[in-house]
Amino acid sequence: MDSNIVLPVNITTYLHEENGVKIYYPQVTSLDSREVQKKMNDTIVHTVQQLMERQYQEQDTDSFAQMIGTYELKTNERNILSITFTNYAIRDMAAHGLTFMSSLTFNVKTGQKYELADLFKPNSNYVEVLSRIVQRQIVTRQIPVLEPFSGIRPNQDFYVADKALVLYFQQYELSPYYVGLPMFPISVFQLSNIIAEDGPLGVMATNS
Repeated sequence: MDSNIVLPVNITTYLHEENGVKIYYPQVTSLDSREVQKKMNDTIVHTVQQLMERQYQEQDTDSFAQMIGTYELKTNERNILSITFTNYAIRDMAAHGLTFMSSLTFNVKTGQKYELADLFKPNSNYVEVLSRIVQRQIVTRQIPVLEPFSGIRPNQDFYVADKALVLYFQQYELSPYYVGLPMFPISVFQLSNIIAEDGPLGVMATNS
């Protein structure tokens, strides 16, 4: 096998189930570094637990008629792993439930968890650049907003999917409930002047 080939990491799905709660979550297996593997898996479990806790806090209850947690692999190549986690819960007799989403993007060689700022060059004004792109998409896609859009947060939720950065907002954060979780895909080539070459977007932008 060519030593330059970078294979996807192995993922195993686990299920936590109790009293109407079903949470499916991933764990990374077979990494060369057990220390890196444990670091990533601990972060994954913590993220899943945070979503569950947020449901109890936001809906002000200690039990649900139903809670379902799932995940999706968005990128698993070139030593980059990007995962989204979704948690839906509904109380007894409630008209509708709530969905929360979280995401993690890792370097599988080091275990580093990337924040949004890590994807861009220092002093790149990435918040302003991304905010302008999101604003244009809001207008062109006619996305309803609860109040005038003032820009993204410096630590805005995101994931990496193929050759795109996807920014997203929680329910009620930007739009009415019926819109769900608004998502804004942005091509890495649209950001080529400001992305960090050694970060996830820089890696995805190469053709090798």
